Amino acid sequence: MSVNQQTHTGPPYGQPQPGYPGYLQPGYGGQQIPSVPASQYGAYNGPMTGYQQTAPQQGYFPTLGFPSKGSPVSLDSDASFAPNFLGSVRTPATSGAAASTSGTLVPPGQPLYSQFGQGDVHNGIPPSTVPLQRPPQQFMPGTAPAPVSQPATFQQFGLPPTSTQQLTNHMAGMQIGSAPPSVPAPAGLGYGSLTSVPSASGSFTTTGSGQYVSYASQGPPPPNIPHGLPPTSLSQGVPVAQPSVSGPPSAPHISSQSPGFAPPPLSAGIGASSYPPAAGISRPPIMQAGSLPGQAVSGLITSQPNHVTSPPPQPSMAGPPPGPPMAGLQGPPPAHPSQPGYAPQQNGSFGQNRGNQPNYGAAYSGPANYGSPPAPAPPSKRLDPDSIPSPIQVIEDDRNNRGSEPFVTGVRGQVPPLVTTNFLVKDQGNASPRYIRCTSYNIPCTSDMAKQSQVPLAAVIKPLAMLPTEETPPYLVDHGESGPVRCNRCKAYMCPFMQFIEGGRRFQCCFCSCVTEVPSHYFQHLDHTGRRVDYYDRPELSLGSYEFLATVDYCKNNKYPNPPAFIFMIDVSYNAVRSGLVRLICEELKTLLDYLPREGNMEESAIRVGFVTYNKVLHFYNVKSSLAQPQMMVVSDVSDMFVPLLDGFLVNVNESRTVFTSLLDQIPEMFADTRETETVFGPVIQAGKEALKAAECAGKLFIFHTSLPIAEAPGKLKNRDDKKLINTDKEKTLFQPQTSFYSNLAKECVTQGCCVDLFLFPNQYLDVATLGVVPYQTGGSLYKYTFFQVETDQERFLNDLRRDVQKEVGFDAVMRVRTSTGIRATDFFGAFYMSNTTDVELAGLDCDKTVTVEFKHDDKLNEETGALLQCAVLYTSCAGQRRLRIHNLSLNCCTQLADLYRNCETDTLINYLAKFAYRGVLNNPVKTVRDTLINQCAQILACYRKNCASPSSAGQLILPECMKLLPVYLNCVLKSDVLQPGSEVTTDDRSYIRQLVTSMDVAETNVFFYPRLLPLTKVDFNSDSLPTAIRNSEERLSKGDIYLLENGLNIFLWVGVNVQQGLIQNLFGVSSFSQINSSVCMLPILDNPFSKRVRSIIEMFQSQRPRYMKLMVVKQEDKLDLLFKHFLSEDKSMNGGASYVDFLCHMHKEIRQLLS
Repeated sequence: MSVNQQTHTGPPYGQPQPGYPGYLQPGYGGQQIPSVPASQYGAYNGPMTGYQQTAPQQGYFPTLGFPSKGSPVSLDSDASFAPNFLGSVRTPATSGAAASTSGTLVPPGQPLYSQFGQGDVHNGIPPSTVPLQRPPQQFMPGTAPAPVSQPATFQQFGLPPTSTQQLTNHMAGMQIGSAPPSVPAPAGLGYGSLTSVPSASGSFTTTGSGQYVSYASQGPPPPNIPHGLPPTSLSQGVPVAQPSVSGPPSAPHISSQSPGFAPPPLSAGIGASSYPPAAGISRPPIMQAGSLPGQAVSGLITSQPNHVTSPPPQPSMAGPPPGPPMAGLQGPPPAHPSQPGYAPQQNGSFGQNRGNQPNYGAAYSGPANYGSPPAPAPPSKRLDPDSIPSPIQVIEDDRNNRGSEPFVTGVRGQVPPLVTTNFLVKDQGNASPRYIRCTSYNIPCTSDMAKQSQVPLAAVIKPLAMLPTEETPPYLVDHGESGPVRCNRCKAYMCPFMQFIEGGRRFQCCFCSCVTEVPSHYFQHLDHTGRRVDYYDRPELSLGSYEFLATVDYCKNNKYPNPPAFIFMIDVSYNAVRSGLVRLICEELKTLLDYLPREGNMEESAIRVGFVTYNKVLHFYNVKSSLAQPQMMVVSDVSDMFVPLLDGFLVNVNESRTVFTSLLDQIPEMFADTRETETVFGPVIQAGKEALKAAECAGKLFIFHTSLPIAEAPGKLKNRDDKKLINTDKEKTLFQPQTSFYSNLAKECVTQGCCVDLFLFPNQYLDVATLGVVPYQTGGSLYKYTFFQVETDQERFLNDLRRDVQKEVGFDAVMRVRTSTGIRATDFFGAFYMSNTTDVELAGLDCDKTVTVEFKHDDKLNEETGALLQCAVLYTSCAGQRRLRIHNLSLNCCTQLADLYRNCETDTLINYLAKFAYRGVLNNPVKTVRDTLINQCAQILACYRKNCASPSSAGQLILPECMKLLPVYLNCVLKSDVLQPGSEVTTDDRSYIRQLVTSMDVAETNVFFYPRLLPLTKVDFNSDSLPTAIRNSEERLSKGDIYLLENGLNIFLWVGVNVQQGLIQNLFGVSSFSQINSSVCMLPILDNPFSKRVRSIIEMFQSQRPRYMKLMVVKQEDKLDLLFKHFLSEDKSMNGGASYVDFLCHMHKEIRQLLS
């Protein structure tokens, strides 16, 4: 939500926006509402001359813009002054003295505020669908038609939001600066009495029970009164200033600032507390409450015009024009809004004397007034978005401070640089952060302390992660037939933390303290420090990560494995053939099979390949090298699956090249005239699994599938998609598989070492929640290309397929995490199967997959010895070699909470919380999951405030330095499509995203939840460095700029309407904005520095991510603009998600409730 921008005319959150074309949106009762036509009037510019001014409503609070309780509360430093009271809201009445829901009479002629009780207070300009001069009694979108005695409707996010202005009003109760609060009545306003009405609906409680109370009905923290001046107390009887209002009933809810122009806002300096910091504790950032209307505001008042004009013209589109813009930005965004960053002060507070944020010149001052006299200044103080923690600032600071030096892993409990920083790692005894990242590197000594802080103790482990070329991959250690040296009791593998005693003849285990004899072949003398003299010659004694060659004892059935196989299984039903997909796959496979993964020094890959096609029946192909032509065998009895041939099904690529090339030429022709639309799915996986079993090897199935499997066969599914279940207790069933068939099949696949990678090409509902079970539980990958078209999607699909076939992968893997005494691994998140409580089993484990492990205390820890983790993965390499990969990590332990909070890693914490929440939706209502997340984070921050921050007024929001981005990132998780879907998000999309995020690493979740947004006009052609990113908010975008946004799955090129003609010519090869073709998915190759640099940046981003990101060109105000805005995660979202500023206020309130 743009706080320094014009007033938001959009609807509150908790509800969809009125009528965007192309999106069906539920109305209040679940029925569809039609798209809303554009108003015939311009933007609302304050009261019209000659318009009858109606008397103000009673109980109307001028600083709030909505009715409220009897009177403001006493402004003591620990009393909560609530411009947005958590409590009563005036109940509706249209004409006549209708009884309100709560039984209080409302005077006749006074408009109802909401038929829906507190859950639906509407405070904003009504959507521009009604002429301004309508009498107040008529129905308006967003207001109640009649008093209905009806329970409050609860939105997904709880009570709806208020407009920007209201947030402004909400923050009015927070003092910014240090003047004592006093509330003089604004001159020229009448007074009225206030009525107190009992609350109509539930409120958000500390236990996370409920509603996201609209900031209109929630109090911010009490004003901070730092310098000991006596608080001004407003007693119950004081009348409250009332503005004289005009226009439709909702008009008074905002200041008379119009969308077209706005008064220059005050840039608030945020004062620090007057207390000295406690010794030994670095002072955290402080956010103080803002001044009341009429209060003196300390800090600079800046008034700096920005190029903002009148509201933009409606985009020319077929169908009704869209409703109000998503983030309330009706004038164009500022050119280069300046954004003071968030440079921590020496005392830890954030406020006035911060430096400018990279890429912004000076403090962002809000839009300028054009073409009309300035509107009267708003009565309240805005919370300046530049005064709250900026992700960009934190990322840039970390890059500057930690990007130049290598990260040396020799020291216990070191917090690594952020995932957004490029840095080199030198392994000196602890695993690289590319393999393991922890939520905290200093863990509490006792379980009581851990419970008190609520900080989850978790590690995100990526065992086969790819390293940059400058770093050495793990060494392979071969101990011969005796195998790796291990502890006798706990079976931990030899590592740098084992202690050798008795001259090197025995060693004491660092995990369980058991003493074990050193095998004679492994014996070595100790030096004067007690260290073995061959310390640097043995990777397992000096490095954090290494591999052992496993002996036959580590193999299935005590025999060495055969090399793995890849089986390509292609859907040849009508949809797949007609779309050109079958021909595309066959063409690609002819060349792709030369790039199968192989061991470093091998000339050719040991992997064998096989081919199957299917619709309602399965076709197997014999491609034995001795044949002149491939042979096809059809299995039509899909209820009892078997493999009709052994010899000639799985072949060596080079030996059988001519035969399978001939097959790949024939397949598209063979099925060119098919009319078969039905498919099977379960028998396809069964066939692949049986083929691997017959060949006695592990392997991977690549399945290319297009439709819901409705043909009679095991695993047949029905269409159960039901949007009506959203926001009900049954919503969780949408994420659960509709049958247990696939879970049982997945278990059999894991036993066989059969991993499944599934490529989906749906044109309608496909039930990803069910089809995705086997890939998920076998450690496979899922790819989805909705409405696949060869012209626009082949690049993305072929790149994904190439990478999927070529990437490093292990088979038949088992992973176990051992810990030192005091903690143990209790919970696991990711794409795998578990048959017991300790072993993570993966039929396939590739270099992109992560497993997130949560630890709990089972005893006390010791500050001196710290805590240790050892992750051991046993797997078969792509050459058929059985190996053990070991990663070790040592952490510090603390008895002081401050040490815990000083060593946390917010990005890893968010990765864990997102996975925790995304698993939670399988068994709980989404609302409960959201509340749990909010409550846990409030407890984490409240514990810090109570135990670690120096004493200060309760009106200050104090965040730990390394967790200051927790609120903004958590809000992004809460607004994600899984936890808060818009009406256009399909059930399949939600299941797909849920599954993807569950095996993402920390870098992927970071950019997925808070996308990277770069201004391309700032590109330096002469250097490889990227322009500094900007914050994800519409108010940061300029109409004259071009931006690149990526989130790991999508990449957008956003072009403002006022971009210079020369830039358009250089990038797109056309002469004007209107000629840009937004349907292209690649930029034209033009010979100029700007085109070359932009294309190289896009290619770099695409190569950095595990999935190929399709480029989408978005023209400002075009139909794709709405989709683009969905990724601006600091703004209020169309489906009801709070803006960053709103959410921060909400977290502040939650924290204060917990503290009181």
